[in-house]
Amino acid sequence: MKRSVARLLGRAAAVTVLASLLAACSGQFWVNTLVPRWGYDRHSDIDYGAQARQTLDIYVPDNPAPGHPVVVFFYGGSWQSGDKQGYRFVGQALASQGITAVLPDYRLYPQVSFPAFVEDGAAAVAWTRRHIGDYGGDAAHLFVAGHSAGAHIAALLATDPAYLAAAGLSRNDLAGLIGLAGPYDFLPIRSPTLQRIFAPKAEWPRTQPIRFVDGSEPPMLLLHGAADATVEPKNTTNMAAEVEAKGGSVKVKIYPDVNHVMLLAPLAATLRFKGDELARIVDFINEQILDRLGSV
Repeated sequence: MKRSVARLLGRAAAVTVLASLLAACSGQFWVNTLVPRWGYDRHSDIDYGAQARQTLDIYVPDNPAPGHPVVVFFYGGSWQSGDKQGYRFVGQALASQGITAVLPDYRLYPQVSFPAFVEDGAAAVAWTRRHIGDYGGDAAHLFVAGHSAGAHIAALLATDPAYLAAAGLSRNDLAGLIGLAGPYDFLPIRSPTLQRIFAPKAEWPRTQPIRFVDGSEPPMLLLHGAADATVEPKNTTNMAAEVEAKGGSVKVKIYPDVNHVMLLAPLAATLRFKGDELARIVDFINEQILDRLGSV
């Protein structure tokens, strides 16, 4: 009995340490040291554009899921920081479920401001659409996803048709949107830094994904933590309500007592038992594939 309690306490302590590491500025890099290196092939630093940060990594699963789905995942960082190398745990999580994962870097402030990082997102999706077949993925089952600022980029690609159109695609080329703790409805902008990123003020409405919802956007899965103090949960609840009001398709899950970082944490192999986020993502992808195949 004492040994069992000790093991449980040891596991709880390990989880606390891992969660703290993930929450730290460079924590995801520490979590990545525990990510399995098997079950997928990683193709690194592939150019999707001419700029230094316009590269992507592809995680090809050893055993692709039916339909060979593909997810382009954009990481967060307040549009100012982040690196695809730090999100190997996300690539592994998706690949472990048979999903081909594409993780792009994109230009950040102060090098660029809005909408350059969204345009980079569109270019990465367009590259994926045209080339993912070379890596065994099926471009007919292409999803965009992201966490925090990355969810904002993914959501604008799924709602504002201008970005994909400029890259030679349309929203119909997307099978769905998966947003984790995304800022979709965050006016007025109060942070001086964010005001500069999204300047001028007269253009703020076009920075908001919720403003472009018309019911014809791809199906959405929106996840958020109720204890998120970085991106208010109302971003997700407001977005979902607008999609439903316009006749679109959306699934929502608000996790009690989960904060901004810990919403993403269960994608790490060592923390996967902490939440069902990965299972919900996989179920959503499978449902959309079945729906699309059924409508052919």
